[in-house]
Amino acid sequence: MADIDHEKKLAALEAVKYVKSGMKVGLGTGSTANLMIQELGRQIAEGLRITGIPSSEKTRKLAIDLGIPLISLEKADRIDLTIDGTDEFDPYMQLIKGGGGALLREKILAYNSDLVIIIADSQKQVKRLGTFKLPVETIPFATYKIEILLNKMGLQPKLRQKDGEHFITDEGNYILDLNIKTITNIPLLETTLKQIPGIVETGLFLDIADFIIVGKGKSTLTLKK
Repeated sequence: MADIDHEKKLAALEAVKYVKSGMKVGLGTGSTANLMIQELGRQIAEGLRITGIPSSEKTRKLAIDLGIPLISLEKADRIDLTIDGTDEFDPYMQLIKGGGGALLREKILAYNSDLVIIIADSQKQVKRLGTFKLPVETIPFATYKIEILLNKMGLQPKLRQKDGEHFITDEGNYILDLNIKTITNIPLLETTLKQIPGIVETGLFLDIADFIIVGKGKSTLTLKK
């Protein structure tokens, strides 16, 4: 059986090899991204000079604790490289992200980056998207109506909870997790969802990853566009 934690670390260490002094680096969110951030912190202590742009408040706090200099997105101009994890990816390098609730900021960072590297363990690889529920970020004012509509579309939305209360994103929004197992046209789904007023963003990251670095056993595999 695969050692998932070891695979995550291998992928994280391989991705950090792309980071060079002087770069502005988008910092992803999640357990695999945390390993990458820890390695950046270690290298910064040894002289690496970068500035980071965090994709969540959790990531911001971790980066500060590790001594990684941070700047805001508006001060970054272009981001040289963003490294982030994923909840699943298919053979066409399409992703579902947002399990940690940071999908909006993660997609914004990816959009503003010259290079996007996704890091993952081998269990994140699927034949088709939909094993993981698709997160959709919604504004609270519209969420109830959106939930009714998505139910009619057969997507079985479930309002995400945390500690017995509605999960709140860093932007103050809610998340609906959708069942897309029966959906065959994923790009059409993305377009349809984004046209619904009140849906801020989806966890479908389509044609965004430049590389996917996968930890497999004791080595890594790099997929490229």
